[in-house]
Amino acid sequence: MVFLIAFVASFGLRHWLSQRQIRHVANHRDSVPAEFASQITLAEHQKAADYTIAKLRLGILENGVSAIILISFTLLGGLQLLNSALLGLLGEGIAQQIALLVSIVLISGIIDIPFSWYKQFHLEERFGFNRMNTRLFFSDMFKGIGVGGAIGVPLLWVVLSLMEKAGDLWWLWTWAVLTAFSLVMQWVFPTFIAPMFNKWWLWTWAVLTAFSLIMQWVFPTFIAPMFNKFQALEDGALKTQIESLLKRCDFASQGLFVMDGSKRSAHGNAFFAGMGKAKRIVFFDTLIEKLNPGEVEAVLAHELGHYKCNHIRKRLLVSFALSFVMLALLGWLSTQAWFYTDLGVMPNPNGYNGGLALALFMLVSPVFSFFFTPLSSIASRKHEYEADGFAAEKSSASDLIS
Repeated sequence: MVFLIAFVASFGLRHWLSQRQIRHVANHRDSVPAEFASQITLAEHQKAADYTIAKLRLGILENGVSAIILISFTLLGGLQLLNSALLGLLGEGIAQQIALLVSIVLISGIIDIPFSWYKQFHLEERFGFNRMNTRLFFSDMFKGIGVGGAIGVPLLWVVLSLMEKAGDLWWLWTWAVLTAFSLVMQWVFPTFIAPMFNKWWLWTWAVLTAFSLIMQWVFPTFIAPMFNKFQALEDGALKTQIESLLKRCDFASQGLFVMDGSKRSAHGNAFFAGMGKAKRIVFFDTLIEKLNPGEVEAVLAHELGHYKCNHIRKRLLVSFALSFVMLALLGWLSTQAWFYTDLGVMPNPNGYNGGLALALFMLVSPVFSFFFTPLSSIASRKHEYEADGFAAEKSSASDLIS
């Protein structure tokens, strides 16, 4: 009953907010805000409004389909049928639990393909942003599946193995993952910390936290180049201007790179990649094509503002704290019979339900976490204002506005 009430409230609120935003954008479509009247033409403003409305309408449709999928998997017994079928095919054990989770991800991914296709080849194409062809669309999709499987399946195996077998020895697995701290942990962790705890979810959180930190280095170094080409920014006025900005901001960079984002979209962006004080700085080629050097500098100054104001570190710490709370909650829910039965699933007969608990939690948690999005929106807006303030101080405020 609690889930059903939260589901109806979440779906209804999402729909109402989207419709409200559509009406607001439509009502202001034919007039440029006074603050931007000198920078943006009416035609550009109307195009941005139409693009926003089109995305919101597509989001409403996606929200409806997601709601149907969620109810089908839970209250209508879809997850129970899938779990029973895989039990009959593979028997009980970790392989069956991994197959269950992978099946859910694949089913969700297949259902999402028409939406991704429509968004890329109709919506983005309609507004002149699409640069992707069919071959690249499917190439990205299959590469994503391959990378996700290569990383996700072993990680699932570790987590499910810990949930099933490790018991009091979770700390051994966590200790093995946290290799960067191995010399200290060989004495401190098993002697003083491990005896204080006996919770699988705590060690799973530690493993996932270590994994996310490792991925901060692995992704830009090995995974991103599988999808895009990165070339060093050529010498010239822009590079000189960027290096001057980095010096003023006391920011150490491992290099300035240009990414071929234009092969997928006309949208532009800039971002950091890597860990620690020395990071790679990456510009979309579309950003350099569309903006003058001063404007590119302002965009980078905004991103530097996030770094210098410790927004990245704060977000990382918040994500670790949230994952800790979520796994602690899952650790408790996974032992409650009603968590399964009230959501249309019967626990496995041998009492091992690690994959089943993860699957249910993965499906249901967004319904409840949605109600906390205003908090993240408030924090995000605060960070954006602070980054803009930093950029206005270190570069040109007029270029930032334009």
